[in-house]
Parts: sequence; C-alpha cells; structure tokens
Amino acid sequence: MGNDPEVVDRDLEALEDEGQEAEPSFFADPKRIAETLVVVLLLVAAIYVLLPRALDTQGALDKLGDANPVWIAVALAFNVLAFFSYVALFRGVVGERVIHLEWRESYQITMAGLAATRLFSAGGAGGIVLTYWALRKAGMPRRETACRMVAFLVLLYAVYMLALIVDGILLRTGIFNGANPAGLTIVPAAVAGALIAVFLLLTLIPEDVERRLTSFARGYRFVRHAQRLASVPATIASGTRTAISFVREPSRGGLAVLGAVGFWAANIGVLWAAFHAYGAHVPLGVVVQGFFVGMVANLFPFAPAGVGAVDAGMIGTFVLFGVPGGEVFAAVLTYRLIAFWLPIPPGIVAFLQLRKTVARWEAQRAGAPVSPGIASSLPEAGPAITSESKV
Repeated sequence: MGNDPEVVDRDLEALEDEGQEAEPSFFADPKRIAETLVVVLLLVAAIYVLLPRALDTQGALDKLGDANPVWIAVALAFNVLAFFSYVALFRGVVGERVIHLEWRESYQITMAGLAATRLFSAGGAGGIVLTYWALRKAGMPRRETACRMVAFLVLLYAVYMLALIVDGILLRTGIFNGANPAGLTIVPAAVAGALIAVFLLLTLIPEDVERRLTSFARGYRFVRHAQRLASVPATIASGTRTAISFVREPSRGGLAVLGAVGFWAANIGVLWAAFHAYGAHVPLGVVVQGFFVGMVANLFPFAPAGVGAVDAGMIGTFVLFGVPGGEVFAAVLTYRLIAFWLPIPPGIVAFLQLRKTVARWEAQRAGAPVSPGIASSLPEAGPAITSESKV
C-alpha cells in the first residue's frame, strides 16, 4: 500500500470537490411552508393560550395593550443592533480576508440564514445549510467553507457558554442581585464549562488526521468511509482552532468577536426592554441567566427553530426565578415577536435577492453574460478567494 502524501492530498481534494451544491428548497416548497406554519401556530397557541390557563395567569395576554411604546422602541433599536452584529460576525469570520463579499451580499446571506434558522429545523440547522450553500456558490472551497462555518458557530456559542458560566457564578455567589437557585445558576455553568472543555480537547486532534487515516486505509474498500469519518472531528478541530486564533489576534478577529458579543448582548437588550415595557424591573443578572437557560430549548428537535419550546423554556425559567407570571408571558411574547418573527419577512426577501446574486456569480465563473436584471441590481465585483484563504 502506497503512502505518498501528494497522492493522498489529491485523493482528499477529489473527494472534497465531488458533486454540486443543490440550492436549499426552504422557501420554494409551498406545502412545506404551509406545514411549518400550521405547526408553529399550534405550538404558539398551546404556549400563549393554554399555558396561562394552567398557571392561572389568564390576564397575561391582556397586558400586551399596556406596553410602554418608548420601551418597545428601545427593544426595536436593540433588535436592529442584533442584525448588524450578526452581519459583523459573519464578515469577521468569512469576510474580506477569505472571500471578497460586499456588505450587501453579506446581508443577504445572513438575513436569509436567520429566516431559515427560524423556520426550519432545530438548533439553527436551517441557517447553517443555507449559509454553507451560499458560500460554496460564492466560490469558497468545501473544506474551507466547513471550517469557517464551524469557527462562526464556535465564536457565537463560546460567548453563550461563557455568559452562562460568569453570570451563573456571580448570581449564585450574590455578587449579582437576584434569585439564585442552584439549578438555574451553578448547574448550567458547570454544563457550559464541560462543553467548553470538550471543544478545547478537540483542538488537540492532529491537523493531518484525515491524511493519516486515508493513508492507512489506502487499498481497502472503506478508504472513502474512513476519510469521511475522520473529516467530522478534523473539521470541528480546525474550525475551533480558527475561532481561537480570532480571539488571540484582535487585529484579525476583532470584528468577529465584537459581532458575537454584540449579537447576544443586543438580544438580551430586547428582552430587558420588553420587561421594562410592562413595568417589570427584573435584575439584569436574572435577565441574562434566564435568557440563556431558556434558549437551551432551541435544541428541542420536534419544533421548527424551537418555536414554542423556547417560549416555554424562557417562561418557565423566569417563573422559577420568581418573576410574576403575567409580566413574564407579556415580556417573552414581545421579545419573540420582535427578535424572532420580525426578521422573517426581510429574510425571505433576502433569500430571493441571494438567488439572483448566486446566478450572477455562476454566470461570471462560466464567462456567460449576466442578465440585465441581475447585473443592474447587484454590485459589479464578484467574490474571489484570496491568498489568505487557508486556515
């Protein structure tokens, strides 16, 4: 069996570039959209109609008419900041150092991804699929795309985990004001710490693990299966190392780190303002911890993007923190309307714009003339991989 590294590299590249990326059909199937909307409506009805009756807080929805418009405006401003932060995170990880994307193109990808995240699959899987497809169509190599997507998610959720740890400990020790049950403070902090430790251990996986395993399996039928088996931990390790490098080098990764922190801070700002809109003065430490603990329900597999599950998770968490049920229902519903539902219509529009952008990229690569409708509405310059694209 031969172990020539150059031969192995060629095999890996051939495997990497097999096939064409198909366009996600999230918004192209009316039946699927209708089914999703039916599930969403049933879940929302169950949470906001049946649950208040079960908890004897039937007047909770009546509070929506008592919202302070000034605080609602503050919540909307925080939501706009969350959008900009998300785009900044995307550009910081995937942007000009790897691929020349205009801000408008970055907006299209991130907003379409947010809409897919909210409507399809749990844990943001819909947005991941759409963003991956867009980057591949933009010309980014498959392995580089996967690595950068992992780095994006690691940065985003590292802030999430660190916030759970810091806020949970400070609440439990009394440094932050507010209720501090162990199950909502120290326990989530410990779980978050364990997950961070797992990802740090994954960075110890050798960078050439795929080459080693493929070289070892050369000559056997399962060589492709071996390579694909090794590619998952290898990609996670590579993406995690890339995310860590962004943190270590502020001049390189400052925009990405700022975007990740800003995204979560702005979302918490929306919820904080929503509580104030109904006269509920919840300690900021409790708002932060309740938000992050409640968002864990986003991983619930049977609800599109955690619809209903996240609502119930946040409501239950804040009730356990001792916040009155009526204010919790109104504030969480307002937060979800602003932060969750509001981005969906512009996200669908962004997806339609993104399809035109992708058509222009493909026409430019093929050397074909770009149709006037596409060319007139989109920037002239197409994306191009730079010499700095390797991790």
